[in-house]
Amino acid sequence: MFLKKISIINYKNFASKTFEFDAKINCFVGDNGVGKTNVLDAIYYLSNTKGYFNSVASQNIRHGEDFFVIDGEYLKDDRIENINCSLKKGLKKVIKRNGKEYEKLSEHIGFLPLVIISPSDSNLIVEGSDLRRKFMDSIISLNDKDYLQSLLKYNKVISQRNSLLKYFAANHTFDSVNIEIYNEQLIKYGTELYNKRKDFINEFKIIFKSRYEHIINNSKNENYSEKVSLLYKTQLDRNDFNNLLKENLERDRILQFSSVGVHKDDLIFKINGYPIKKIGSQGQQKSFLIALKLAQFDFIKKHTKLTPILLLDDIFDKLDEKRVAQLIDLVNEANFGQLFISDTHADRTEKLIKITKQTYKMFVLE
Repeated sequence: MFLKKISIINYKNFASKTFEFDAKINCFVGDNGVGKTNVLDAIYYLSNTKGYFNSVASQNIRHGEDFFVIDGEYLKDDRIENINCSLKKGLKKVIKRNGKEYEKLSEHIGFLPLVIISPSDSNLIVEGSDLRRKFMDSIISLNDKDYLQSLLKYNKVISQRNSLLKYFAANHTFDSVNIEIYNEQLIKYGTELYNKRKDFINEFKIIFKSRYEHIINNSKNENYSEKVSLLYKTQLDRNDFNNLLKENLERDRILQFSSVGVHKDDLIFKINGYPIKKIGSQGQQKSFLIALKLAQFDFIKKHTKLTPILLLDDIFDKLDEKRVAQLIDLVNEANFGQLFISDTHADRTEKLIKITKQTYKMFVLE
């Protein structure tokens, strides 16, 4: 599977632009602010029905315009697949595959798997649990439509339950029957998510550790004792979901939102037994994040039987040249497919790419 061509109209800083790609490596180079990352974001949009850097669709429309269109042509399983994403202000987003509109955007998720590595990934370490849950959910959902549907239903029920709690507080009333209806749905969908997340982490952490050890060349240094771990933190490990909801009902009524459940789950990142956010060096955090994303790539490929497209956004911005070279060397392995890179310096990018002996295209943006 690879992206042959993309056409962009009124997306971010692009009025109208078309790119035809190499099946292996494609590099976007130019000064900051010319739109390199925006091209990668448009490619991400075709796979995930939303932007990576700004999920508010209307904010991706070019200034002064009232719509955007992204059109991609792929070769997948020896046939051409055309994906069209469009949005007009005041209307709903439209995603079409070969001219036919999806009834639900979720139907498209997983059809064109993609992994992005970006400087903004550092937020996975430094920000709150919401981003780490989304990271976990996005990987599982690519291959498990039932999981995605349970997640969407669970989030809807949480929103409805929160609205009910606010209504109770505003009107000085309470209805235990209504609360129990929502609790039953939360328990049903939440338990499904909990079990699948546990299974996912048990498999994913092994892949992740292998990637991390490869990145730091652990096997080449017998005295190197750096150990990383990935833990799934959930309230359901300590208590039955039904009991949690009952025990925290009064608290929820005071807070006016649902304070317990799998929407509070987290991933804990550790190095040598301590949180990497607190004790990890900048280099260790970089290696940790790259290992996470490459493990994401490996997991998706294994379970979807498709080789994801890989986007490397401004990799020199946060990584030293040695790490970039090591990363490029990793993706030169036979199990990797199409690669997109953005950088500010054409010469250093092309120098590294030539080492791979792969076919490539350079796109200079001005």
